[in-house]
Amino acid sequence: MRGLVAIAVLLTVLTGCGSGGAEKKELTVFAAASLTETFTALGARFEAARPGVKVTFNFGSSATLAQQIGKGAPADVFAAASPATMKQVSDKARVFARNRLEIAVPKGNPARVAGLADLARPEVTVALCAPQVPCGAAAAKVLQGLKVTPVTLEQDVKATLTKVTLGEVDAALVYRTDVRAAAGKVEGVEFAESARAVNDYPIVALTGGLADDFVSLVLSEQGRGVLTAAGFEGAAG
Repeated sequence: MRGLVAIAVLLTVLTGCGSGGAEKKELTVFAAASLTETFTALGARFEAARPGVKVTFNFGSSATLAQQIGKGAPADVFAAASPATMKQVSDKARVFARNRLEIAVPKGNPARVAGLADLARPEVTVALCAPQVPCGAAAAKVLQGLKVTPVTLEQDVKATLTKVTLGEVDAALVYRTDVRAAAGKVEGVEFAESARAVNDYPIVALTGGLADDFVSLVLSEQGRGVLTAAGFEGAAG
């Protein structure tokens, strides 16, 4: 009888472990490069509210991250810079923010770029995101009807912005949140045509527990405050 009781206790313990009884202490978030500053800040708040929990980020091109997840990369949360990219991973995501393009120029704006049409001037060197990534797709929309020949096509928006901060180009089309994050290193030139291509940012929890909690933080009033302060627009509707 004593042996049967011991077996029953052991089975209870094993069953508890198998159902997630041990709380997960690590969270891996895959997010668009343009979310680097805001999600890093939200990750710090998340960790502060949960002692012992570690949040690890993988920032990059949304298209590249989606491919990595598709190949089995261990992501708990995915936040993309476009619904089309998110669709490759999940159709259950929720839009949490919007973003639009702005022209980034070096401090002092030596090429005197005043609007989108100036990017077509032959002497102005321009960096764009590659067309297969969200910031590149948005750039293609706003540049319709305008002949702009970029000197480089980068794989994510941060790499595109770096071309300006290093003085390698006269201008780059990036998100206005990236211009704001790089304040002091670049200047921003707004243009009316940016309204043609406002990107929705969707997010999804790919696992439960901490992943659900992190998504809830991003969707919360606190999360919206961090995103709005960085220049993101609120989700439509």
